[in-house]
Amino acid sequence: MVGEPSRSAQDDSGRIMPSQTDNAPLLEVKRLRVEFPTRRGTLLAVDDVSFEIAAGEVLGVVGESGAGKSLTGHAIIGLLEPPGRVAAGEIRLEGRRIDNLPYEEMRKVRGAQIGAIFQDPLTSLNPLYSVGRQLVETIQTHLHLSAARARTRAVDLLKEVGIPGAEQRIDHYPHQFSGGMRQRVVIALALCAGPKLIVADEPTTALDVSIQAQVIALLKRLCREHRTAVMLVTHDMGVIAETADRVAVMYAGRIVEIGPVREVIKHANHPYTEGLMGSIPSLGHRTERLTQIDGSMPRLTEIPNGCAFNPRCHRRGRRCLVERPDLMPAGGGSAACWLHDAKGVGDAIVGEPANA
Repeated sequence: MVGEPSRSAQDDSGRIMPSQTDNAPLLEVKRLRVEFPTRRGTLLAVDDVSFEIAAGEVLGVVGESGAGKSLTGHAIIGLLEPPGRVAAGEIRLEGRRIDNLPYEEMRKVRGAQIGAIFQDPLTSLNPLYSVGRQLVETIQTHLHLSAARARTRAVDLLKEVGIPGAEQRIDHYPHQFSGGMRQRVVIALALCAGPKLIVADEPTTALDVSIQAQVIALLKRLCREHRTAVMLVTHDMGVIAETADRVAVMYAGRIVEIGPVREVIKHANHPYTEGLMGSIPSLGHRTERLTQIDGSMPRLTEIPNGCAFNPRCHRRGRRCLVERPDLMPAGGGSAACWLHDAKGVGDAIVGEPANA
């Protein structure tokens, strides 16, 4: 099984800690494969991705643009843009397979059991309707409450996510809210039906640093109080370090490392993760120069043989050029790197990475 056991207890910081008595994970993604058919052939965007998320757990998914992290989230909530499609694998929510559901049935699951938070709140809110109307319609669709009860719940949700004067602001329109307040409204929308899972795709990228911190604190609190599982997609390891219990690092459509956040941050087991961690400035530690990962993410049409990261890797060997590693035990988690295999990487290749 990829990753660690499900989690239920909390440590002093409120993070979810392992438990041997937990039931099956809330979300199971098994060998997910997302493809895009084109005139020139099929492009493989997400390749053999597997992970689990427990109730009340925050799993961070991190990587550069093009790594496949957002596509993985969209596949889970059933919102892949055509011609993208789930070509193989399974997605299960509480044991029920959801990747092969008819559109209307998946739409019910997406609203009632899976919530979504996207990067730009303006794309999630209709500018022609008040936020109250949008909240009330969503609540009535999934909970079948009267208009009066739905409005009461909408006001309560706005209060819960920190909207001041919720009783009055419920009748305001999206343009009357600041960016941070609009994102809080989107979080309220995601919570309308009391979902078991929230997929948050870059929820803080469009916000300034102080508002980012508030939104992150809000997500953490809601996760603890409601036992809601969160898949947090981001390119920012700082956000992951502050928010997540575990982290999955993606590169070229695959998970290259997964494990507890604290272990991955302190002892990265994949050279790509090492590069990501080395590029983050640390307060109180003077550094002459931050680490730079030479080169760039390969295009879907140009993924190299062997380990996809080998052209950029300073620790690659000849085995890395011809054999693609799967996830294997490494430290407290797993890493897709031959450095953790008994046979190693083979003869070391002397010189700079090919993309340097």
